[in-house]
Amino acid sequence: MQRKPEWLKVRFPGGPNYMRLKGLMREKRLHTVCEEAHCPNIGECWQAGTATFMILGDTCTRACAFCAVKSGRPLALDTDEPVRVAQAVRRMGLTHAVVTSVNRDDQPDGGASIFAATIRSIRRLSPGTSVEVLIPDFMGNWDALATVMDERPEILNHNTETVPRLYRRVRPKGRYERTLELLLRAKEMDPGGITKSGVMVGLGETKHELLLVMARLVDVGCDVLTVGQYLRPSVKHAPVERYYRPEEFEELAEAGRRLGFRHVEAGPLVRSSYHAERQVALLGRAAVPA
Repeated sequence: MQRKPEWLKVRFPGGPNYMRLKGLMREKRLHTVCEEAHCPNIGECWQAGTATFMILGDTCTRACAFCAVKSGRPLALDTDEPVRVAQAVRRMGLTHAVVTSVNRDDQPDGGASIFAATIRSIRRLSPGTSVEVLIPDFMGNWDALATVMDERPEILNHNTETVPRLYRRVRPKGRYERTLELLLRAKEMDPGGITKSGVMVGLGETKHELLLVMARLVDVGCDVLTVGQYLRPSVKHAPVERYYRPEEFEELAEAGRRLGFRHVEAGPLVRSSYHAERQVALLGRAAVPA
């Protein structure tokens, strides 16, 4: 394992709010991507009172080379989970709730119905809270995507993760063109909603490849881009080819803005839901001509 540069070092999580949220997640029998994916920002975000809920269980049907979430054969879907997520959102007093999931390729709709139920439950218990969903690709099941989009989440997020050349090694069950089509269809289903995607750097991609991916995302109407440093969860995962310096992230952010993204969040520790509440407040729902 390579030694991390100074700009990637973070404080060990702690503090009263952190402990309160940890207790709440255990009480409600909920999972968070903050914990399961070893997010480096967990201390900052939890101490600030925010968290990203991970639904559909804690076991993924895929085994991507970058991801710390465990993979294997998952348990049956928990149909009470949406209500418990909504109760936690209300207890936390969130103005913006972020919900993601493991991949559930074992389910005909990939778990889309649980996503939809979670959005409805949050809106019922916390009507003033905006909702962001970071969804899997549902294996290209566009009816499943429609199930989610019918609930009109304020932000629909689906990560591109890396450049197409590296998909086979890094994201073997993913398809780059399918990711682009999902984002395009999501925008067509709800033109006023915000679409969002994220990429990791440091896996062996070139800057030219990154810029091509960014341009394609703009072409399919993607509004928000997040760019962060890939951090190797363990020796079993893909190695870090190199660490990008903070100024390189600033250059990528500026390039993204020039390409046409409405907002770019880029930095060594940036992850998909980092500062998500600021993004929805900044962009809001677009006015769509009748």
